[in-house]
Amino acid sequence: MQQQVELKERRREKICYPRLSLAVYREIAAHLQQVEGIKTKLICQQSQQFDYYQSQVSSLWIEYPADLASSCQHRLEEILQYYTQLYGSMQRESID
Repeated sequence: MQQQVELKERRREKICYPRLSLAVYREIAAHLQQVEGIKTKLICQQSQQFDYYQSQVSSLWIEYPADLASSCQHRLEEILQYYTQLYGSMQRESID
């Protein structure tokens, strides 16, 4: 007898704070991973030229269930807003 595996739809987003350091990206990832259902991945910088002011990380990917609990969704937004207030504007886009 074959078991059916239910695949839940997941959302993926790319988060980028221009000129943010590796340490701060790691801090954001650590905070987001404390929220149930959220997974993160740091994306390395792809530039071929060295720029001291460019982070070693180009962006942060977050992934979470499409049906993420509203309390968890609220916490996600609070965390991102906190870092936006500290470090300035954030670029955020959905990844298909």
